[in-house]
Amino acid sequence: MDRIDLPSLVYLVILGSVIGLWFFAQNRASPGKLAQHAAIWGLIFLGAIAVVGLWGDIRQTVQPRQTVMTGGRIELPRAPDGHYYLTAEVNGVPLRFVVDTGASRIVLSQQDARRAGIDTGELVYTGRAFTANGEVRTAPVRLDRIEVGPIRDTNLRAVVNGG
Repeated sequence: MDRIDLPSLVYLVILGSVIGLWFFAQNRASPGKLAQHAAIWGLIFLGAIAVVGLWGDIRQTVQPRQTVMTGGRIELPRAPDGHYYLTAEVNGVPLRFVVDTGASRIVLSQQDARRAGIDTGELVYTGRAFTANGEVRTAPVRLDRIEVGPIRDTNLRAVVNGG
């Protein structure tokens, strides 16, 4: 939020004032009870603000993560954006992949290829791939190894996306 929404701020101040005045008017006969209720509501509001502020961290803790089951089965939860992501070690470096059931190859970005120890300056982009965003050039590479938990494969063909 780059700027303050003045009409919303004015509305919230008026609403808060009306609720506060009503609260004080209802409890004016017993100031001890008033202080107790005010403290309880204050703690409720602080808790709500803390949950909103920490929601990203809380969601990561509560949300299930990828699981490698016995027999080589991998379970991936759907991410909030609707996609499925897999973290795999490529040449010993953990990389995050988008799982695309319609893909015919393992595709690395140039940045991920560099992280995995592939010299992207020497790549020759001779292939083509057709994606939802259009055509991109690809360079064939070999991955020494890829691992997901105890599942391991070696000498795999993949491509580096030139886009």
